[in-house]
Amino acid sequence: MGSGVTVAILLDTSVLYANIDAGDRHHRASVELLHTHPGPFLVPQLEVTEVTYLAVTRIGPEAELRFLEDLARGAFTTVPVEPVDWLRIAELVWRYREAKLGTVGASAVAAAERLSITAVATLDRRHFGMVRPAHTQAFELLPASPSGSV
Repeated sequence: MGSGVTVAILLDTSVLYANIDAGDRHHRASVELLHTHPGPFLVPQLEVTEVTYLAVTRIGPEAELRFLEDLARGAFTTVPVEPVDWLRIAELVWRYREAKLGTVGASAVAAAERLSITAVATLDRRHFGMVRPAHTQAFELLPASPSGSV
C-alpha cells in the first residue's frame, strides 16, 4: 500500500476463530494476515457472538476471554447492525437461502456495503465468493489463498 491509504478490512468469523485456535489448519494464515495487514480491522457485532460461542465450546473459556480482551484493547473495531441493515440482511438471507448464507454472514455483507468495504478476511470462500455485493463487483477475499479453505 504505497499510497499511504489505510484500507479497512472486514473480518469474518472463520478468520477470527482460526486466529485464536492454534490447532486450526488455518491458524498460521490467519495470524499472519492479522499481523501484516495494516487494518483497521472491523468485526460485525453479530460475528462476535459466533466467535465467542465457537471459542468457548471448542477450546474453552480462556480462548473466549482472550478474544474479548482483543476487543477491549481495540485490536478490532466492532460494527453494529444499523436499522437500515435489517432489510438488506433479510434480502440477502432470502436471495442466498439455498446456500444458507444466514443472518451472520448477511450482516457482514450489509455492513461492508454500508461502509463501502471491499476486502473481507474469510476462509468461507463458498459464501463470500458467490455473494454479489451492491457496492462492488465482488469482494476481495483474504488471505489470498488459504489452503483447504471452506
